[in-house]
Amino acid sequence: MTENVMIRVENLKRYFYSTPPLLNRLIEGKRRQTIRAVDGIDFEIKTGRCLSLVGESGCGKSTVARLVVGLYKPTAGRIEFGGDRADSPAAVGETGQSPQRLQMIFQDPYASLNPRWRVSDIVAEPIRHEHRRKGRMEISQRVGELLNLVGLSVGDGRKYPHEFSGGQRQRVSIARALAGDPSFLVCDEPTSALDVSVQAQILNLMKRLQQQYRLTYLFISHDLAVVYYISDDVGVMYLGRLCELADTQTLFARPKHPYTRFLLDAIPDLDMGGRERLPVAGEVPSPINPPTGCLFHPRCPYADIRCKTEVPQLNEHDGTRVACHAVDEGRLPDSKD
Repeated sequence: MTENVMIRVENLKRYFYSTPPLLNRLIEGKRRQTIRAVDGIDFEIKTGRCLSLVGESGCGKSTVARLVVGLYKPTAGRIEFGGDRADSPAAVGETGQSPQRLQMIFQDPYASLNPRWRVSDIVAEPIRHEHRRKGRMEISQRVGELLNLVGLSVGDGRKYPHEFSGGQRQRVSIARALAGDPSFLVCDEPTSALDVSVQAQILNLMKRLQQQYRLTYLFISHDLAVVYYISDDVGVMYLGRLCELADTQTLFARPKHPYTRFLLDAIPDLDMGGRERLPVAGEVPSPINPPTGCLFHPRCPYADIRCKTEVPQLNEHDGTRVACHAVDEGRLPDSKD
């Protein structure tokens, strides 16, 4: 295990099963269907860095977030924190990392906070859980420090969540996450429900906290502008699989997979440079009945017979890991090694 790797995910899978009603099964002979939400992905995040997972809705990125924090159990694969498996009962090892040292920031600040609790109680709950022997005054002091840290005042602790704006509620969510003294934060689209100006404030706050406490982030988003600003590395997902993985600057400057290029071409050309855009047709296939071979081949202008029959693997190309037969064979413009 590399010393500075915070989290490592290997062959992670999560399947959901859809069972038709009894009459459909008896009359039409319909059987249980399998939804491959996450279908064998591998990545690692080094300490102090931010990996973002990006892709269209339904690609499985939020399912990965829930698997990492333990809200879902994997169908297969493994997740390691500092060398310790997340599902292992072992105590914290020499790395000092354990599943208790991770926290999650949810997408919707309106739904993730208990409306019946005061903010001070919401932020204090992880402290009481982790440090049962701390006294009331000590906990209260720590809550005040956390509220100040995220840009709120000590007096805000007496209020209820409904008395805050969306951005302020997300600051409360961040304070609650930090209350457990985590080293790793899973952020599931934490700015998507906020106005653009408020998004910038929250992202700046998260970057400042990351630098101050050397936090490690797994960041889930569909907004490429947000991903570019917050990330050190980016993984592009399509129908439960990783199709490209690279550092942020490389991926945005020299995307290799046709799907990644498709996503970047969707960004308006504000410079009006007249750059050539990749034509991609169709919609995301159903995860219940995905295509054979490369999942993206029905929409890819470079697909051939091999793409339709053989599943591509993540291979290294100029510092980028990409799963694409066309890139492997040098059939894409600028994809030759």
